[in-house]
Amino acid sequence: MAGFADLNLPQGPDKKSLQSLLETAAHLGYSTVALNHVIDFKEKKQEIVKPVCPSELFPSLPIVQGTSKRIKVLTRLTLVVSDPSHCNLLRSTSANIRLYDIIAVFPKTEKLFHIACTTLDVDLVCINVTEKLPFYFRRPPVNMAIDRGIFFELLYAPAIKDSTMRRYTISNAISLMQICKGKNIVISSAAERPLELRGPYDIANLGLLFGLSESEAKAAVSTNCRATILHGETRKSACGVVYTVKKPRKVEEEETTLPACKKAKTQA
Repeated sequence: MAGFADLNLPQGPDKKSLQSLLETAAHLGYSTVALNHVIDFKEKKQEIVKPVCPSELFPSLPIVQGTSKRIKVLTRLTLVVSDPSHCNLLRSTSANIRLYDIIAVFPKTEKLFHIACTTLDVDLVCINVTEKLPFYFRRPPVNMAIDRGIFFELLYAPAIKDSTMRRYTISNAISLMQICKGKNIVISSAAERPLELRGPYDIANLGLLFGLSESEAKAAVSTNCRATILHGETRKSACGVVYTVKKPRKVEEEETTLPACKKAKTQA
């Protein structure tokens, strides 16, 4: 069985805060977390930098409660796209993008949501939970994303901070469940402080409030997260594959290599 995972811990500049988040996540029973580096092209021009190796940030990782293993730390890149031109970066062959374990996209419009589901090579599509959605989810792009192995991410930390965000979180989640029928859902925290983290079984109970079944809610913090990670591994390995095609020998070339006597026989 896959362990529990939180695929969205914001990667801030404060190493001490990150260490506290990791220790709390390990204590709550999460075996895998992803440090999320967010780029919003609307704010200012930003470049995609290489991900920082977790071993450089944390010389000693905490041990997961109830096990003898240390918590696994992955790297994640989330691109907030508000214009179709922003998607061109994901279509490029940027070496730095391929270095991240998980690639997520946060589309701001219906058109960008459709593009993310149908054409972009990503692992996660983020769903806005802090405000009312400006569009309705439609079945064709959602089904295509599911067929492509892409997962939809819902966050719960904003719902802890504010009652209005809590209402939007539940409303937007239910709207998505009506279309995807509980398939390919990942629930993450986006917790900036240890107090905003909740245990995996508490999150599974929250999934019931979103309209998930008991098995789907548990999968949203375990097996679906594992599938997202595997999708990222497949994407990374596919980028490095080089295909070679053996060139067929031409008949004319073969004829030129025949001796003159054999040529005469074949012509006769």
